[in-house]
Parts: sequence; structure tokens; C-alpha cells
Amino acid sequence: MKKDSTTVECLGKLGLPAPIQELAAVRWDAVIVGAGHNGLACAAYLARAGKRVLALEGRERVGGACTVEEPFPGVRMSPCAYLAGLLHPLVIEELGLRERGFRWTPAINGLFVPFEDGSSVQLWDDDDKCESEIRQLAPHDVAGWHAMNDVIRRLRDALRPADGRDVWIGAAPTPEQIEERLYGDAEARSMLLDWSMAEFVERYFTDERLQIAYLGQGVIGTNASPFDKGTASIRFHHASGRLGDMPGMWGYVQGGMGMVSFYLCDAARKAGAVVATGVPVAQIVPGEGVLLEGGERIAASVVISNADPRVTLRLLGETAEQSWRMKVKSIPIEGCTLKLNVLLRELPNFRARPGLLEDHHYGQINAPLNKQEWRKSFAEARAGRLPEYLWCELYFQSVHDASVAPKGTHTMSIFSQYVPYTFAEGDWEEYRAEAGRRALASLGRFCSNLPEAVLEAQVLGPPDIEKKVGLTGGHIFQGECLPQYMWSHRLSPRTPMPGVYLCGACTHPGGSVIAMNGRNAAMAVLEDV
Repeated sequence: MKKDSTTVECLGKLGLPAPIQELAAVRWDAVIVGAGHNGLACAAYLARAGKRVLALEGRERVGGACTVEEPFPGVRMSPCAYLAGLLHPLVIEELGLRERGFRWTPAINGLFVPFEDGSSVQLWDDDDKCESEIRQLAPHDVAGWHAMNDVIRRLRDALRPADGRDVWIGAAPTPEQIEERLYGDAEARSMLLDWSMAEFVERYFTDERLQIAYLGQGVIGTNASPFDKGTASIRFHHASGRLGDMPGMWGYVQGGMGMVSFYLCDAARKAGAVVATGVPVAQIVPGEGVLLEGGERIAASVVISNADPRVTLRLLGETAEQSWRMKVKSIPIEGCTLKLNVLLRELPNFRARPGLLEDHHYGQINAPLNKQEWRKSFAEARAGRLPEYLWCELYFQSVHDASVAPKGTHTMSIFSQYVPYTFAEGDWEEYRAEAGRRALASLGRFCSNLPEAVLEAQVLGPPDIEKKVGLTGGHIFQGECLPQYMWSHRLSPRTPMPGVYLCGACTHPGGSVIAMNGRNAAMAVLEDV
């Protein structure tokens, strides 16, 4: 990575570039509320267009949910964002992220899934290797595996071609425009709009192990069961990227995912934007600017909120237009994700494929649930109770980048579901440690050295995520990404309030580290002013 990035050097803790009184003495063309990755991308594009831009972050460092922290001494981790895959190539190119230091390692080793019967499968991103694994585990499902990949490919090519016709660029497509793109492809349409993830896997596979290997890919960050209508679209959303000209590929960013935000911050500041941290906004005043919690007023004709829509609504107060207020309130925003940031003395040793540094440690790993466990886990969380078993997806940044942890140790990031936002009895102070224990025990079912290999663990339930990075409900995507809340159903960057815009994950094209939301908002502002 580049060593001359001031954002990287201070891990995003920029502080005040000038006294508040000096910032308040300027009339800005645009103030951005929240310096998450989308807010920083928006700031960069507006500043490049010659606008006077001030980005205000209430927390001590930039990046929001996509940042780098030191949860344990000598350990650097991204607490809530782990892998890159949907970061838009256009943003990487236009904002010069590679030149600023952006490097990543493709996770071509794919997804490893062990099963309770002692078998396992490694779903490589290399087609030949993956087919060999499928053929060995379930030879009768090879044709179905090809058919599954083909429908995802057709959807990606129809909606997200590697050119300017990518529907993630610009205004969200209407239902009619989506139908036109699909050219009557009923199978692709069903995946995008109708099927549950269970329907999807059962259509292509007869072996139940293969079915449950994929089920979790339909509910990532989603407060829905894989048996619920529309969850197959979540699988497509996460497989629709083209990072590094490799369709559907995900990978590890050198230094951690937060480096994406830090390089976007560098791009914004280089273009002339001013970024300040530790400056919480108390109120958005449409057409006038913002009021800070300290009482100071920052004047700007345009305010762009990178905060989630519920926070934005609170900041607008009585000035929020009624129909917009009702739409914001109609979007489900209660998270169900438990995140663990773990320091290990050694990597997990899976009974199905023993070893402490094997091919599967270089990709992603799932601790699966069987179908009955999926149903029970979701129902228990919905009822305000901790399920016995959690679905877990694991990522090992230290395998690709030894600089993030002390020698002889490893980092493990765990993304797991489902947990309740609130409990029927008790609260997260009472249940946090037990939630972490159950996640590790769910993984430990398949390992010979867990939880014994754990040195330290940071456990973040939905309220912890909410408090830590300001996401209402602890929902990592600023609201559900099921079909009824996507595309033209997502909130528009333009709001009915004069001079007020949105640039966060609540807008098209949705959640994850994409940065196109920020670009789209900037383009809307530049069209309007």
C-alpha cells in the first residue's frame, strides 16, 4: 500500500482540519453528513467537479461500517466489512484508487463447506476445480450446477454488462426496463424477483448437502428465512460484481476493507474536499445547511446524507415531507446479524479436511445449518431468543496479509445469523457473551480446535453495530435488500426536501461496499445545481 496516505497513516482519525468557527465561516456548495465510503465517494466526485465540499463524520474515524480499527493490541481489523466484490470498477478507475494504493487478492479458493457426516465441498471460483468437487460429492448434480451458474451469468450479463449499460450506473431501472433487459428469460426473472433461496437450490440440486451449502448465500444481511420469497435475489446481488474483470469474484483488500474508505477519502481530499471527524450533526435544515451538536451552523445550499434513512429522518425533524417520511418508515431496518472479530493462536482445523493452513483457509468458509436448523434458528430469533445454532461465514484476512496481526496469530472475522435485535427477556448486556459462545460452538461442531484456539473475541450484536457505526437497527444495508425494496423501489438520491439528497446504501443499487451509491448521488446533485 502507499505509505504517503495521510488517511491510512492515522487509520482514518482525521480530526478537525480547521477550527469549527473557520468551517462555519464558509458557505459550502455541499455538506455531506457521514463519511462512510459512499459519502466519501460522493465528496470526491463533487469536489472534482469544482464544488466546495465539507464532509462531516460524527465518529472519530472515517469509513462508517467499512473502516479499520485495532480491536486488540497489534491487530488491525475491519469490524463490519470483510471482503470486496461489489466495489464498482468505474469508481476504482475514475477516482484512481489503484494509484492511491488499492490492492486486493481474489478469493479464487471460493467457499468451503464441511458437513456433519464428515464430507465437505470446496466451491472453487475456478470452474474446472469446482466441477471436480461437485462430481466427487454429488455426481448427479453436475448438470444442475452448470445450469445454476448459467442463470446467474445470464442475469449478470443482462443487467450488469461490463460497460456503460450497467443498470447500477445512474437512476434505478424501472420494472419495465428490467423486463426489457431480461428478454423473456423466465428463469432469470424468477431468480431476480420471486424465488426463495430454498426454491433456487432445490431447482438445481438433489443432494441436500449441496443445497444447504448454498442456502446462506440467499440471506446475507437479510432479516428473512431462506424459505422466504425473494431471497434468491440476495444470492444474485452478491454474485453480480465484476471486480478485476472477474465476474462474481470477491477478494481480500490489502490492509483490510477499511482501506477502501481511506483511499476514497484521499481522493476526496486531493480533489479539494474538506473532511472532518468527531463532528456530529444535530439537524439538517433544507436549503440552508446543518446545525452541529455543538450549536454551530454550517451553511450550504445542498446537504447529502450518508446516514441511514431513519437517522436522516430524525435529523430533518418536522421539515421531512409526509409521504417521504411514510416511505422511510415502511422499509424494514431491524438487523439480525452477529459479527465476531477474533484473534486466533492457530486457524480452525476442520475434521473433514484436517490442517492448519489449507486451500480452504484462503477463501471463505461456512458453518452450515441443515434445513430444520435454518427454520428453527430464524423462528427463535424472531421470537426474541438466541438460537442453539447459528449459520456462520468466516474470513481470514491474516492468511493473505500477515501485517494485520502479530506473528504466529491469525484474524478470523465471523458473519453469522440469526440473532434478535431485542430479546423477549433480558438484553444484549446479558446475552452478548452467550451469543459469541454459540457462534463459536456452531463453528466448533466441524473443528477439532475451537474454541480452544481463540485468544480474543469481540462480539457485536445488532444494537452494538448500531451504536458503533450509527446504523439504525444494526442493519448493515440501511434497510432490506429483498426485491420489493430494490431497484426503483429503493429510496432515490433526490428527496422532496429542497437541497436534500441521500447517498448511502438505502439508495440504488443497495447494500455492500459498492461506492456507486455515492457516485449516483453526486451525479444527481450536479444535474440539479
